Amino acid sequence: MLQNRSSYPSQQSAIAPSQASSSEKSIPTSLTPSAIRASITTPRKVTIYDRNLNRRAPELSLASFAFLFSELVQYSQKNVKGIQEMETKLSDYGYHVGQRVLELAVIREIKTAKRETRVLGLLQFINTGIWKSVFGKPADALEKSKDQEDEYMIIDNDPIVNKYISVPKEMSQLNCAAFQAGIVEAVMDGCQFPARVTAHSVPTDLFPLKTVFLVKLDPVVVERERYMR
Repeated sequence: MLQNRSSYPSQQSAIAPSQASSSEKSIPTSLTPSAIRASITTPRKVTIYDRNLNRRAPELSLASFAFLFSELVQYSQKNVKGIQEMETKLSDYGYHVGQRVLELAVIREIKTAKRETRVLGLLQFINTGIWKSVFGKPADALEKSKDQEDEYMIIDNDPIVNKYISVPKEMSQLNCAAFQAGIVEAVMDGCQFPARVTAHSVPTDLFPLKTVFLVKLDPVVVERERYMR
């Protein structure tokens, strides 16, 4: 049967004040003097967030990069219905990387860099600075389409992402350089030059892995370029 709170017996502490104080004093602590000294003298573990952002030396070996990227390709292969869908997933992963690459590049060059206002200047920055910072070397060429005003091409004769990937015959049309295309697209979007970037295999006898990255500009960018001429 429910009772009013006022009818409940008053709850008193089971420990008298004097006894409580003595009980608290007798509780052992896990922080012994030796543990306290160890926590003070032990240096804090250095993490990636403590590194100097201006450091330009490579921080990842080629073998490590090849292993990580091969794992990414295998992960992207799960639950895809075709080559185009897999390339889209690789491009999406590259896009996330490209956003962070652009942020790091801006921080490093904040004192000397200027904001690019023309398409060609930005593409030259990607062709040299971005490519070299991510893949250890600049791209091999930058060309403008002769037929289409809104198309440019970045050429890499030996993409590092394809160098250590073995593609089965049934997926011979797959180009893992879609990952690089995603990086370029992220940089273009981040610099307010929206574009669609895709990777296309153009093998030759001398360069069997040669890839052309087709940069198709958004109509807004093309119109802005015409206005600035």
